[in-house]
Amino acid sequence: MPFTHRLIVALVLATATAAFAAPTGTAQQADAGSARQAVGSAQCANRETPPPPVDTSEQPAPGQKAPTPLEVPEKPIGGDRLGECGLILPPNSAQPPSGITAATWMIADMDSGAVLAAYDPHGRQRPASIMKVLLAMVVAKELRGDLVVTASAEDTQQECTCVGLRDGGQYTVRELLHGLLLTSGNDVAHTLARQLGGVPNALRKMNAMARELGALDTRAVTPSGLDGPGTSTSAYDVALIFRGAMKYEEFANAIKLKQAQFPGRNGGTIMLTNDNRLLNSYEGAIGGKTGFTDDSLHTYVGAAERNGRRLVVVLLRGQQTPTRLDAQAAKLLDYGFAMGPGGVGKLVDGAPQPKPNVVPTQSADDNDSDAVAVDERGRQEPTAFGTVGLPITAAAGVGLVAALLLFIRNKRAKAARARRQAAQAAQGF
Repeated sequence: MPFTHRLIVALVLATATAAFAAPTGTAQQADAGSARQAVGSAQCANRETPPPPVDTSEQPAPGQKAPTPLEVPEKPIGGDRLGECGLILPPNSAQPPSGITAATWMIADMDSGAVLAAYDPHGRQRPASIMKVLLAMVVAKELRGDLVVTASAEDTQQECTCVGLRDGGQYTVRELLHGLLLTSGNDVAHTLARQLGGVPNALRKMNAMARELGALDTRAVTPSGLDGPGTSTSAYDVALIFRGAMKYEEFANAIKLKQAQFPGRNGGTIMLTNDNRLLNSYEGAIGGKTGFTDDSLHTYVGAAERNGRRLVVVLLRGQQTPTRLDAQAAKLLDYGFAMGPGGVGKLVDGAPQPKPNVVPTQSADDNDSDAVAVDERGRQEPTAFGTVGLPITAAAGVGLVAALLLFIRNKRAKAARARRQAAQAAQGF
């Protein structure tokens, strides 16, 4: 084959290969990223939903469907390591104490935000009554402590534990917060939800607050934390919510009380005693909340302060044997106070901002500028030019090169024939 023909064929093959390989490579990279995420999700059993319920509390009402699971963020909130579903420790750290029965737990510095140690911190579990911390936070934000609220018959008919509200009884919001946080009154939770505009509005406000904080594993389906279809939280989220609630003076003052007086059903007052035993047994304890349902098992969130350092600890889906969950929390707090200030992640100061769907690559007044499209995960998508226009343009380029080479070849051939004819004429042929 003449050299010119060989050159044309080589150019065609090389250009076509480059043109069609580029979009394929982009797709392969995207598929590889999706595969890695799928493998990670498969390894974490409760990344999307809590474990299956053991009773009927989460069955949807007749004619209704169960809510779809909350979306799992592409990047773990608080840092990449917090997406792991086993034990997460800083390098060269001592092992955590033995005897921790919780399926997921976390220790964090409330002031620096450093997550000191964790076990499956974004594993989704049920909150039980520690969901009342989120309700109390919304109440502290929206309602005055001295506002007087009248209880209704519906409030008194809630599934207990209950403080013992009286139909028509009058209570200040501050007193109701004491009943909510110290003795976990479900009747009080319903009363406060009504004062926030009714149960549906209260739940919307609670879930909006969770999203604002960056607690994206959390969905409140009842004001009290009783189980219901779609209920969800995580150890990371509970720590985030508790830290946020402690910024409200009304909440911080209530959660640290060992006892508080409360209006009795038959007149006079009764004494409420805080369910959080660490207030009496742990040095520096500044508050906490317990919870239990058959589906959630035992849950706990609490905080303590030593030498100006405030730590929060969360345990979800724990057992009370061989030691009570609050005693397990005390062990983890001791462990946290013995650790340095570094950590494995961060308590965020708000939800991550969504990425734009289109990212401009040149100035707006450049008529030839293109935009790079990105998908919902922030990856660059192949554009119409990249998948169709690029091969067409490449093929056109190959055609132009081939035509140019053929033109040069023909021109050279004509010149050679003219020289031969001139030579023959000169020799008398």
